[in-house]
Amino acid sequence: MTNLRRGRSFRLLAGGLGAALTLSACMGGTTDSGKDAAAGYDPKAAVTITWWTGQPEEQEKVAEQLAADYHTAHPNVTIKVSPGAPTTDDLLTKLSAGFTSDSYPDVSYAFGNWAGDLGASGKTQDLTSYVNDAAFDWNDFPAAAREVATADGKVIGIPALVDNLALIYNKKLFDAAGVAYPTDQWSWDDFRAAAKKLTNKATNTYGTAYSVSGSEDTTWHLWPLLWQHGGKILDGTKPAFNSDAGVAALETFRQMAVDDKSMYLDQTDEKYAPLFNSGHVAMMLSGPWSLLEIKEAKLAYGVVDLPGYNGDHQTVSGPDLWVLFDHGDVNRAGATRDFTKWLTSKEIDPKWNLAVGNLPLRTSEKDSPEFAAYVKEYPGGQKFFDNLANAKQARPTAPGYEVLSRNVGDAIAKVMQGQGQPKEALDEAAKKSADALVN
Repeated sequence: MTNLRRGRSFRLLAGGLGAALTLSACMGGTTDSGKDAAAGYDPKAAVTITWWTGQPEEQEKVAEQLAADYHTAHPNVTIKVSPGAPTTDDLLTKLSAGFTSDSYPDVSYAFGNWAGDLGASGKTQDLTSYVNDAAFDWNDFPAAAREVATADGKVIGIPALVDNLALIYNKKLFDAAGVAYPTDQWSWDDFRAAAKKLTNKATNTYGTAYSVSGSEDTTWHLWPLLWQHGGKILDGTKPAFNSDAGVAALETFRQMAVDDKSMYLDQTDEKYAPLFNSGHVAMMLSGPWSLLEIKEAKLAYGVVDLPGYNGDHQTVSGPDLWVLFDHGDVNRAGATRDFTKWLTSKEIDPKWNLAVGNLPLRTSEKDSPEFAAYVKEYPGGQKFFDNLANAKQARPTAPGYEVLSRNVGDAIAKVMQGQGQPKEALDEAAKKSADALVN
C-alpha cells in the first residue's frame, strides 16, 4: 500500500509560487458567459477526455486501471491518462502554460490552495448546479473540502483528497521521559510543557518540530491556532491574520522555538518526519500521509486531536481537488463530469484513496470493508477520520492566496528563528500581501 501524498507533495515550492504569479498575470479579461458547459450533453457521444492525475508511478498505475474500468463500462469515452507534469508541484506551471496555448486537460489534480487562482482563470467549469443535484450527494463530502472546491461562489472541482492535522506522538520517547501521553483535551500549554520535558540535548532529541522553509507547510500549521484564538486569515479580500489572534498564535510557537529550544526547525520540510520516525522528535503535528512511513519504521505511536485554546481544538484540512475545465465542447464537459462523479463515488473511491493509503472522500465510506481494512492497517486512521469534524474552517480560495502564503511563511520562519517579533513580522506580511489579494 502506498500513500498518495508521500513526500509532503502538497507544499508550495518556489516554482509553484512563480506559476501562481504567471497564472494571475494571464487572468485579465476573462469572462464567464453563464452558460452551463455541459448543456445539451449526449452521454452516448464518442469523446476523448484528458486526465492529469498528478501522481507518482505506483498511483498512476491505479489511475490507469480505473480509467480502463470506466472505458469498459462507457466504451464511447476514451480517457487519456498521464501525470501531467514531473511532480504534482509542477502542475500549476503546466496548467498556466496550457491556458495560453489551449493545451490544458479536461480534468486535473490540483492542490486546494490553487483553487482561487484556477477559478479566476476563466477556464474552469461551473459545477455548482451539477453537484447540488440530489443524485450527487454533495453533502457526503466533508464541509472543508466542499468549501475549498468553491472559488468566487462557484464550485470548480470535486474533492480528490481530504486530510487534516493532528498530534502524532512516539510512545517510546514519552515512556522513557516519564511523561504522560497526550490526550484530546490537551491545551497548547500542555503541549509546550511536554515538549520541554521531552527535549534532550544529550541524545539530540526534540519535543516537537516545525518547518521554517517558508512554504505552505510552514503557513498552514499556524492557521488552527489563529482560528482557535478567534482570528481570521482574511476580512473580505484584506489580510486579517496580523490581528491580536494571529500574534498570539505565532507567539505560542516562538516561545517553543526560541525560548524553550524544544522545537526542531526544519529548513526543507523534508527532515522532521524522518526525525520523528527515527526517534529524535517526540511529537509531530502532521496528517494521515505520515502513517505509512511510521508503520514502516515500526514505531509505537498514538494520534490525538490538536492541542486547543480555551477548549477549541479546531484543525486545518488541506483538501485537494479534481478541477474540471471547459473546452467549449458540451460532450467533453459532460463526459468529464460523469467520469469524475464515478471516480469520487462511494463505490469507486475506496479503490482509489483507500487503496493508496488516504482517508476516504465521503463520510458514507466509513462503513465500507475497505475502510475497516485501512483502520486495521493504520491504527491512527480512525482518529484522522474523526478529526475531520474539527476542520470547521478552510483556507481561502481567493486569488492571491499563494502569494499571501509565501509572505506569511517567511514571517513565521523569521520569528521562529529569532530574527523578528510576531506583530512586526505579520504586519509586514499583511502589507506585502494586500496588493495580490485585490480583485
